[in-house]
Amino acid sequence: MQNSKKLTLAVLIQAALVSSVYASEQSEAKGFVEDAEGSVLFRTGYISRDKKNVAPDDDTSSAAQSAIVELKSGFTKGVVGFGVNVVGDASFKLGENKHAGNGMIPQYDDTKAAYDHWARGGASVKARVSNTTVEYGTQVLDIPVLASNTGRMVPEYFTGVLATSHEINNLELIAGKFTKNQYSDKISTDSNNLDRAVVWGAKYKFDDQLNASYYGLASKDKLDRHYVNANYKQALANDASLTYDFSGYHTKFKEDADTGYSTAANASDRSNSIWAVSGTYNQDAHSVMLAYQQNTGNTGYDYAYNADGFQSIYLPNSYLGDFNGLKEKSAQIQYNLDFSNYGIPGLNWTSAYVYGWNIKTQSEDNAKEKELFNQVKYTVQSGFAKDASLRLRYSHYRTDASGYNTYLMPDTNEWRIFLDIPVKLF
Repeated sequence: MQNSKKLTLAVLIQAALVSSVYASEQSEAKGFVEDAEGSVLFRTGYISRDKKNVAPDDDTSSAAQSAIVELKSGFTKGVVGFGVNVVGDASFKLGENKHAGNGMIPQYDDTKAAYDHWARGGASVKARVSNTTVEYGTQVLDIPVLASNTGRMVPEYFTGVLATSHEINNLELIAGKFTKNQYSDKISTDSNNLDRAVVWGAKYKFDDQLNASYYGLASKDKLDRHYVNANYKQALANDASLTYDFSGYHTKFKEDADTGYSTAANASDRSNSIWAVSGTYNQDAHSVMLAYQQNTGNTGYDYAYNADGFQSIYLPNSYLGDFNGLKEKSAQIQYNLDFSNYGIPGLNWTSAYVYGWNIKTQSEDNAKEKELFNQVKYTVQSGFAKDASLRLRYSHYRTDASGYNTYLMPDTNEWRIFLDIPVKLF
């Protein structure tokens, strides 16, 4: 694993120094101000979880209003370009929010009452040589092994350094180190107590049909994790297509890691492998996906609570439930309809059913869970409100397990309603 990190870092450094036959991003820089971009996203959000067969006080319901600001400078001209980025958010609650606690709104430690208003954010500095960029500071990450949760009011932030290289055509290399992790509903910049997380990876596009990627993570005293993905799109007659996808994680947990139920004799022996295959048939406005997902090892696929990103599960069977329990197998059928072909561009509907079985818990060897997921989203296509969107999502989750843990939740009906209005500042 150490050799993998050293090799990736060496390639990144070499790629930054060697001249490329492809156009250089830095040579095309227009300037610090000339390439600057600024935007603010006004988001109104509501999440309600109606939990069955538990005390009513366990239900959670939150509503809030946020403004998420993103400012990006361009790069200065020259062999080495420099710039700065700023990201931040300001929010206030809507209503009492007496049952907050679903990642939406910060709560006071003593009373658990929801904050009336709050603000967070940070800045980063960046430098670019040729087609390689290095950024240090507060960032929103989209890395399969260290991903920021963006499904709440405001994003999850990481603080650290990330290098991204595109020196070789169709190849992206990354390497980074992060030392702080701030979840969406936390005020402290290191609320998840991240000590040190080192990431590295590569993504390569072979052609228009095939691409593959690998990413790794080493989180100090918590875990080592590896992710692989391969995706192939096959063209069929009548403009139809069939897309095959494989993705999987392997995780080795360390003694201080926080996981759910495990059959390992020692905490330092906990490990998990989870993988999934899917096939998606697309024809005009319709697409149908079939997916199979399976867990092996002596614990389930645990993520987020080891400061490894609350969205680090790039697998198909993840909706409200993640179907990531110990020994669990799951299957899914999903249908998606794009209403553009029916005269309503911007309207999209997705419905999915996931069934999981063979879950091992402390009291059962074949617990089951299932979820019916529905989402409707409309995005304005033109006019003064262009790109504004309204998303309504409903999940109906049920399990026959007698107890709940990291991998299973109580029977739950969940609603999510988000109205996003983006405004371009410059």
